[in-house]
Amino acid sequence: MTNSVNKCKANETPACCCTDVGTIIDNEDCTAEYENVFASDVLAQEKLQSLTKAAQDVESEPCQIVSQIDKVENGYKLTAKFHFCCGAECLIFQLKLR
Repeated sequence: MTNSVNKCKANETPACCCTDVGTIIDNEDCTAEYENVFASDVLAQEKLQSLTKAAQDVESEPCQIVSQIDKVENGYKLTAKFHFCCGAECLIFQLKLR
């Protein structure tokens, strides 16, 4: 009889059905993206400052932030990318924004 407990690609331990954390957080996705339209440039700038502060609160190495605020038809569009040194920091940052 063959063991059919491990059918997914996750590294499971048959004894307890545990999954290795490296299977979930593999450091391939270290970038979080944010996009929103605000009524004013000031509101967009304030949001960028709060996002930057949130990123700095979780970073172990400086987070690379690329941002842009564009005037659009219905306000000001903030687009930002936050690149962290590891997937865990990116995940923590995203959870803080919820």
